[in-house]
Amino acid sequence: VQLQASGGGLVQAGGSLRLSCAASGRTLSSYAMSWFRQAPGKEAEFVAGISWSGANTYYADSVKGRFTISRDDIKNTAYLQMSSLKPEDTSVYYCAADASIIAAMRGLYENNYWGQGTQVTVSS
Repeated sequence: VQLQASGGGLVQAGGSLRLSCAASGRTLSSYAMSWFRQAPGKEAEFVAGISWSGANTYYADSVKGRFTISRDDIKNTAYLQMSSLKPEDTSVYYCAADASIIAAMRGLYENNYWGQGTQVTVSS
């Protein structure tokens, strides 16, 4: 599976962005999907995850209530809707796929697959 994240950019604090994670090479329908982010000099941190069925979603406390993860298996794409953005949300965002949501949430590189990131910059 090849994953490609897109949709990042520069936005003012309080604004919104929607990130997309497009997959190729294999259907995503049997994989849990996650989003991670990594700021300069810091380790990648879990942001949000969604089970393969879409029935269960998980969020880091720092984004709960502001971010929403979703998936469209027909389009073979996962999304991260980000609202009420804050300067501290500035990071490179990565999407990842794994057979198990529990394993996926352990860390970006614990996933079966991960893609190149997309930069999100939030100005104050």
